[in-house]
Amino acid sequence: MNTGAWMRANLTTQGYRLSDGERRGLWLGLRFPTALCLALVVTGLALESALMVPIGALAGWSARHPFDHLWNHGVRHRVGGAELPPNPTRRRHAFKLATLWLVAVAALFTAGASTAALVLGGMLVAVCGLVTATNFCVPSRMLARLDRRRRKEAVA
Repeated sequence: MNTGAWMRANLTTQGYRLSDGERRGLWLGLRFPTALCLALVVTGLALESALMVPIGALAGWSARHPFDHLWNHGVRHRVGGAELPPNPTRRRHAFKLATLWLVAVAALFTAGASTAALVLGGMLVAVCGLVTATNFCVPSRMLARLDRRRRKEAVA
């Protein structure tokens, strides 16, 4: 599979239905929110803080990630990028899973289990870095697999 087809498949797994032209026009914009989240997760881990939990919650329960607004109303005008569409349901569900992950990390820090929090947080950094670099979203992939399994069971 070529790189373009793989990227298209990754975005389709997140719930996007984009033409190749739209995908190319959004290559930076779709990475912007996850890149900022990645930076905040790393900062939160370094500070042993739960600063990302509210942002993740907003991202999961609203049509737009809070950083989508920053992109759409500011950054994209400076870099000549396309406006981000609303986040598809599966991408929002992935943000909800990440929020629960962040809550678990924060709870571990609060309980004094810093090593476990850092391990779990490091795994989140890896997953967030992967989606930022490649649009390959592990939670979306897991949710897509679950959807396929449910459809097979419904047919059977």
